[in-house]
Amino acid sequence: MRFACECGAVAGEIEKATAAEGDYVVCHCTDCRDLVRHFGHEARLLDAHGGTALYQSRCARMRIDRGRERLAELHMTEGPTLRWYASCCDTPLFNTYRNGRIPYVTTLLANCDAAARASLGEPLGHLFIGDATGDTSGLKPLSMNRLMRRFFPRMIKDILSGDRRRSALFDPETLEPIAKPRQLTQAEKHALGRA
Repeated sequence: MRFACECGAVAGEIEKATAAEGDYVVCHCTDCRDLVRHFGHEARLLDAHGGTALYQSRCARMRIDRGRERLAELHMTEGPTLRWYASCCDTPLFNTYRNGRIPYVTTLLANCDAAARASLGEPLGHLFIGDATGDTSGLKPLSMNRLMRRFFPRMIKDILSGDRRRSALFDPETLEPIAKPRQLTQAEKHALGRA
């Protein structure tokens, strides 16, 4: 499944991107929505309920073909989730754990080619429906527990095989991110109504 930032300077591929090899979900959490709002990409990346379509897969399956040096990271909170974006055009691209010790990458599907997205079928469900906007009665809820149960076998496989050290986003020796993460400033938090 090919992906690219809005201007095309950062591009790559998720290998073996199928419904069996990863999890297609829609997340409505405030952090996902605020990230997209912060960078001004609401119209392109959010659905009618303020949700973000995501594909969670193994880190070793992601390849960056160009623009790796343009990747940057943002912490929306003090939590462990890193939000990766293309610094060239401020396109949100991926979510990961703060380091490569817990190996997963969640790709924003709006940045991926349409045919590959369609091949994933319907999402497993919707996370954090309580944060969604509008009438959510037609949305299929998905618990974080169920998603983690699906993810756990892939994580163990990546740890035991050493594949977590083949991530394009983390140093293979230290498992630290390839770029220094930054926190939202107080002014940025205030603009999002978080301060």
